Amino acid sequence: MEAVWPELPEWRSRRELRVAGAAVSARVSAGGGRLPAALRALGPGLRALELSGCAALRELGPGLAEALPALHTLVLRDNALGPAGLGEGLGGTMPALRVLDLSGNGLEVLPAALGGDGPEPGPGADPELPQLQSLNLSANRLRELGPGLSRAAPRLQALLLAGNRLRELPGRLLPPGPAAQPLFPLLSRLEAPDNELRVLGGAGIAALPALKSLDVANNQLQELPAELADCPRLKEANFRGNQLKDKRLEKMVNGCQTKSILEYLRAGGRGKGKAENSREEARKKKREKQQKKDGGDGEQDEVEEASKLLVKVLHVSTPLVVKVSAGVKDVRPFIVCCVLKGVNLKPGNALKKFLSVQTKLHEDICEKRTAATIATHDLWLIKGPLIYDVQPPEELKITPLGRKEIKAKDLLRQLQLEAEEQRKQKKRQNISGLHKYLQLLDGKDHYPCLVDAEGVVISFPPITNSEKTKIRKETRDLFLEVTSDTSLQICKDVMDTLILKIAELNRSTLENKEDSGSDSEPDALRGPMNSNSSQNTQPTSLPLVVEQVRVVDTDGNLKVLYPSKTDLATVSSLLTVIR
Repeated sequence: MEAVWPELPEWRSRRELRVAGAAVSARVSAGGGRLPAALRALGPGLRALELSGCAALRELGPGLAEALPALHTLVLRDNALGPAGLGEGLGGTMPALRVLDLSGNGLEVLPAALGGDGPEPGPGADPELPQLQSLNLSANRLRELGPGLSRAAPRLQALLLAGNRLRELPGRLLPPGPAAQPLFPLLSRLEAPDNELRVLGGAGIAALPALKSLDVANNQLQELPAELADCPRLKEANFRGNQLKDKRLEKMVNGCQTKSILEYLRAGGRGKGKAENSREEARKKKREKQQKKDGGDGEQDEVEEASKLLVKVLHVSTPLVVKVSAGVKDVRPFIVCCVLKGVNLKPGNALKKFLSVQTKLHEDICEKRTAATIATHDLWLIKGPLIYDVQPPEELKITPLGRKEIKAKDLLRQLQLEAEEQRKQKKRQNISGLHKYLQLLDGKDHYPCLVDAEGVVISFPPITNSEKTKIRKETRDLFLEVTSDTSLQICKDVMDTLILKIAELNRSTLENKEDSGSDSEPDALRGPMNSNSSQNTQPTSLPLVVEQVRVVDTDGNLKVLYPSKTDLATVSSLLTVIR
């Protein structure tokens, strides 16, 4: 007998269904490890479907395309799907599908529907995914792409391949020999960090006419092809974390100087274009001399130039959504969230500095948490969608950082006792840590909390985060949360500042090349290893990536989207918006 899916009645108002986690995995397992028939029965009204974090999901079963013809977003990340299990479900044309996320499934080859190995359709056959714009294949085991991906998805704009085993790029993105027409005329974003790339086909990259962003960080490249300079629209390129033979080029790469890199390659690079290089050296020396004369004011310009790619803002669809219940209106009504990817907390005391940044912001811009409160989580332990809710003190349960599960009212009582004991021991009125924020909840009949899809409280503002999502040195990707009972603008201002401070810390860590230490990890803000990155040595040089998170009401109506076009505006020169 197929399991009951209580979420199904809710989908009609939003036309989307997002389920994830262990409870869902148990239901799928009971149904034989395939996509339940009940989901197919949702019919043409369904626009977005996510079924993630489900280790039991091995196959989609037949007829998905026919059952859900209006589906535009399909997220199937962190499951156990193989090419055979995907083949039936993705077989046939899905005319409306625009976003497909298959990350974290352990795929070694692609299904035929994505142009993988298998019988090729005859000439003139219609593409299976004619409207697909974004394909995420990160954290699989792909060694190459199928020969027919461009035919299956001719309108692809973003191709994400991080954390696979690719040895050559573009590889099968392009046919051998010259092509009359580019196979991916709209591809603007190509990401393949954390692979095994030894060859970067410059002619193939240059044949992508719309490419704006290329990321091949943390691979095994020793040279960069001169043909990259012929890529007509390339504006952002991340080559860091490779072992380049040309040390001058490596210096440019480490400084994120895309324009300089392309000019250097255009001039011939190593041993070539000596006249151009000599002129550039002369200009550089002249600038340095002038800067010394002017008192070194140019140093700041140089730092700003080197940091231009520290932060990228990606305006893309993300499956993580925060739903706000009506009850928070009278308790702590404002919340802003986003995802920040690519932090490096491993070297030396980077983690301690990260904690210090948050503590200082709580004291200063957050006005000792009276104006706003910051919470940071390990993204890969977040089970969405999240609910920002309120609960009575005697019902709210949380496992605070460094403590066992406890009810909120008992936690506050425990902290109050600790504060009194602290006063007695130190014989003074001042107290430290969480104890100094207890008065912020005085007189509250309900306490605010952020709850994940499994019903676990991961944040209890303004007091503490949960042990479940704590951060430690290996954490690479963050979920950032700022709440306030004062105003939405304060939340945004604090978030702006937090992101920039983390970016500065990341840059400082990379520039100083601190040695990894064996610092004992503090009780606060530690977190488990990113499951998608544990098998590979992580690059220390990826730029930070900010991804939007939507905050909606219980009916799915948008309340807040961060970062919007007006957020982070004070440092617009440091940001790149990819739509």
